[in-house]
Amino acid sequence: MSATAPTYIIGHKNPDADSICSAIAYAAFKELRGEKGYLAARCGNSNARIDAILSRFHTPLPLYLTDVCPRVRDVMITDVHTVHTDATCAEALEFIDRHGHRIVPVLNDAGKFVGTVTASQLAHAFLPQIAEPKRMRQVTTDLKSIARTIHALVVHLGAEPAQVEELYVRIGAMDISSFWKLSQAEGIPAGQSIIVVGDRRNIQEKSIELGVRAIVVCGMQPIEDGVIDAAKARGVSLMMSPYDTATTGWLIRTAGRLSPLIDQTYTSINAEARLSDVRKKLAASAAPAFLVLSEQGNLEGILTKSDVLKPVPTRLVLVDHNELTQAVTGADEVSIAEIIDHHRLGPMTTSQPILFINEPVGSTCTIVAELFRRYGLKPTPDLAGIMMSGLISDTLLLRSPTSTAKDADVLAWLETHADITAKALAELIFSSGSVILAQPADKVFRSDFKIYDEEGIRFSVSQVEELGFDNFWDNADALSAALTELRESEKLTFAAALVTDINTQNSIMLTKGDPDFIRRISYTHIKQDEIFDLPGVVSRKKQLIPYLTSLLKEMASDGNAPTNRGRSISPFRG
Repeated sequence: MSATAPTYIIGHKNPDADSICSAIAYAAFKELRGEKGYLAARCGNSNARIDAILSRFHTPLPLYLTDVCPRVRDVMITDVHTVHTDATCAEALEFIDRHGHRIVPVLNDAGKFVGTVTASQLAHAFLPQIAEPKRMRQVTTDLKSIARTIHALVVHLGAEPAQVEELYVRIGAMDISSFWKLSQAEGIPAGQSIIVVGDRRNIQEKSIELGVRAIVVCGMQPIEDGVIDAAKARGVSLMMSPYDTATTGWLIRTAGRLSPLIDQTYTSINAEARLSDVRKKLAASAAPAFLVLSEQGNLEGILTKSDVLKPVPTRLVLVDHNELTQAVTGADEVSIAEIIDHHRLGPMTTSQPILFINEPVGSTCTIVAELFRRYGLKPTPDLAGIMMSGLISDTLLLRSPTSTAKDADVLAWLETHADITAKALAELIFSSGSVILAQPADKVFRSDFKIYDEEGIRFSVSQVEELGFDNFWDNADALSAALTELRESEKLTFAAALVTDINTQNSIMLTKGDPDFIRRISYTHIKQDEIFDLPGVVSRKKQLIPYLTSLLKEMASDGNAPTNRGRSISPFRG
């Protein structure tokens, strides 16, 4: 998990100029204040107007984020420790003790992930086998691994000390006659025997005489020269352990190869998988962890049940909106650190207090520019132009009903820092191309599109600004069909599109949806029953939304719930 994950400053879906410009400007504000790690972002496509603004002021589009849903990569353990297929059980146990993991990833010679060994598997492997005492002595390993595991001082190694073989540990703690009688009764061949003994020379000599595979002398007891010479002559390996007899015998068993215990039925996931989906699978699984593998099968990380409880590092600053229905997908699953907005308050909760600046002004860029002025920060000409663009676009050069005296004051201040006048910039912005002509019909109403939820009724309002209405009427049939498709795909009670003529400051509205709701619209019909003339209406926020909301409340008071696709949806509650 990265400790330096950026905080994304991001506007609403289907961003307009103010949304994009305020994100860019607020990221610059944070940088000038010495606050690192803030990055401007967007969660929708650009349009001709935004492109013209950013081109004029030599600024790239913000980072595009389709969603910020927490992913496995955000919380998985990336500093993954592994063992090789040739590792011993002792090395796996040491791995668990050192790193605190309950699962041990195993790689082959090519570095590819082959499986896992868990702490419970290792524990089961060393449980006493009461019914089969011979198995309690068995260990499949090689002499070099035994020496390494018990930290032995090697006196002599016989033939093929690296050969993996089936061996049996035997403790030489009793009288020599009793010891060999018991050994013969168990049927353990001498050549497969590892004799763990103290300073009993008679057992050492008898073991050499019988040709055991190795003798391990415990407690670093000295070995007489005659015994060493005899062991070399007979090809018996001889080593000295620093531990007592019981400890040495147990450790030799842990020198067994890990390969027989490797579980190849592990559960793997992709680093890009959504954490919300994986969390459910992990909770229902008996596996202590999931392995995070690349498409090539390389191990990228481990995700344990405790990892999914970690806080997700992704943080957001929302600009130009404060409702989750308008926010980037996944915003409700990450930390929202700040909100800078000029719209009505929507239903949103946060897990802790945040900085929330909400002012009744014409644009979010007005608020951000005022922060520059308040803290004595001088924007560059390009940055001043960016903020002017968001302000001019959202207030229609101060002619919108949403404009305030503060907008005018801030715009005048920005002009003193920019290399362009407000009037010239407005001409550039509003002549930057028709949205209707620049995009397919099915994209036009999604270019500036917001979904609202009033008392369980979901509806949308799009806004398109044009120089006159000719382009709309030339494409009215295609746009009408596109709005119907938008309503259907988003499962809305109704969808409205406000087409505003920037020159005359008038609008027309196209609507699709519940017939009873549409009949209540009091504006004059134009040509078709679902197109209305809205003289003097240019603001979605301050003029149209309050009007539509009043119609919904009127229907609620009459006891008539709007319908969705001819079906009655949840009734209003007073």
